[in-house]
Amino acid sequence: MTRSRSWRSEEVARNDRALLSAAREVLAADGAHASVAAIAARAGVGVGSLYRRYRTKQELFQRLCLIALREYLDAANEGLAMDDPWEGLIHYAMASIRSGPGSLAPVAGTFDVTEEMTELAERGDRAVAELVARAHMAGVLRAEVTAVDLELLIEQLSKSPLQEQLQRQGRTELYDAALNARERIITIALDGLRAAPAGVLPGQAPGYELFTMRWAPQEGGAAE
Repeated sequence: MTRSRSWRSEEVARNDRALLSAAREVLAADGAHASVAAIAARAGVGVGSLYRRYRTKQELFQRLCLIALREYLDAANEGLAMDDPWEGLIHYAMASIRSGPGSLAPVAGTFDVTEEMTELAERGDRAVAELVARAHMAGVLRAEVTAVDLELLIEQLSKSPLQEQLQRQGRTELYDAALNARERIITIALDGLRAAPAGVLPGQAPGYELFTMRWAPQEGGAAE
């Protein structure tokens, strides 16, 4: 019986992660008008099974925000556990950027914030403030940069219009180049927070094919 409950708990956790990933992708494309059906389809679960777990769209979004808030808190605590203040700060920033905090922003204000969400958000804010204060004390973070500056930068960098466009177009031949370009842009932006000289950029310098090839007509996709 215990094994059965454990398996069920793992399955629920997997479904929740799939739903969070799907919701971020759908919200990035459709914004606050994203439908539960579209999220369920992207996650590979049935709408019926989704509604058996979450009675309303509000419950679903509340759950997704809780998962995201725990991810951010975990990333901040992992950063604080690192000895190097700069590496700890960047660990948090990169983990948050890759998990995509900005893509849940379109649903802000569309559902009730629970006490649990507020408590997790406050813990996360305190952890990030500690990361920033520690980096300031070590002299590795520009003195004028605040925790809010960092969070706003993370939200801006969490989306990639280029990658989203290529995915919509099915331009898989450009995806690796776009991913490489995004990593460089993220590194450039985060290096701008440094009080000391910046490090080496990752990958190769992106080429203009990322712009020019997007305009090349696709087979079967030309306008009539």
